[in-house]
Amino acid sequence: MKYSYVARQPILDRDKNTIGYELLFRDGLNNSFPEIDPDLATSRLLSDHFLSTHYSTLGDNLGFVNFPYQSLINRVPTLFPANNLIVEVLEDCPPTDELLDAIKEMAKQGYKIALDDFVPSKEWKQFLPYVSIIKFDIRIISIGKAKTFIDKIPSGRITFLAEKVETHEEFQQAKDAGFDYFQGYFFSKPEIIQRKALEPSVLTLIQLCKEVAKEDIDYKAIDELISTDISLSYKLLTFVNSSSTVSTKIASFKQALIYLGKERIRKFISLVAIASTQESKPDYLYGLSIQRARFCELLAARNQTNCIEGSAFLTGMFSLLDSLLDQPLNVLVDEMPIEEEVKAALSTGEGMLGLVLALVKAYEKADWDQVTKLSNQLGLSSDNINQSYDDAVKWTADLLTS
Repeated sequence: MKYSYVARQPILDRDKNTIGYELLFRDGLNNSFPEIDPDLATSRLLSDHFLSTHYSTLGDNLGFVNFPYQSLINRVPTLFPANNLIVEVLEDCPPTDELLDAIKEMAKQGYKIALDDFVPSKEWKQFLPYVSIIKFDIRIISIGKAKTFIDKIPSGRITFLAEKVETHEEFQQAKDAGFDYFQGYFFSKPEIIQRKALEPSVLTLIQLCKEVAKEDIDYKAIDELISTDISLSYKLLTFVNSSSTVSTKIASFKQALIYLGKERIRKFISLVAIASTQESKPDYLYGLSIQRARFCELLAARNQTNCIEGSAFLTGMFSLLDSLLDQPLNVLVDEMPIEEEVKAALSTGEGMLGLVLALVKAYEKADWDQVTKLSNQLGLSSDNINQSYDDAVKWTADLLTS
């Protein structure tokens, strides 16, 4: 049984590479679990989510986890491996001697300690020698004020992370101020808006995505589309022939498509479509596009109303196309050969698909009030949503590592 929602948000370095994820749990435990102690619930959540689903998808990345005061005093973090766990001390934890002893002990055991939503004060000064990361919420502490504090700390002793970074301008300002890690959705917005026509190859990929989103795949249509693009043709044959189960080399597109089957074709097209946009983009942006596509599709499948899963898949996949191509989404949508329901969801958030996409975005940002509101509108239970998210994360991790 799952006790609450859990989402993960990427943490990027100065080059926009993903170095870790913060695992965010639902607030207000008393509303859902009045008879469960918050620290016990946190422990169960860590066990259920961090060690199972999310731990397996972290790979070499760090896992940033919030710990309430009592769980720190009880050394709950020591139940988990120290190599890629970042222990976040919540901002409402009082800086007591008891907490300092716990922090000292865990730091000595090799755990990296992070102070979350840090507000500089004399009381926290004695903690700093044992702290590896300090997180500043730039909506609370300005970048300028944070810089004043950063400049006082010897270089390299503590890594500083800027939270709630929403624009590229803020990202650049935070870099200049001395921050090395960044959290927020600045990376999922277009850097430079340019009005230009879609390249033919992009249109081909969009048409391919439309085809693979259908319940009954038209192999002939896909064959014809792939045959028009040399790069796609090469990637398809390479992809198929690299499989360990292929005993004789596959030479024709039709043979390759039939061999792959519906599910693997969709994986292949999804991956190639996203990876063929812009090489300069943050790696997490590609994964998020695919994860959104799968998450939308799974929610649509579990929705009590009649919502087409293939259209939901496309809605999620194309929701970040403006960032990948640095063009306005409304311009891209006008030129895309896709259903009107998908266009409406992407442009104005209308219809059932618009609600599904809004729910997915709210979940990613851990906006649990909005998640609850939208899930009620869509007739989805928290278990439906949790399972769909976990499955989408696993599916994407499998796709990107296969």
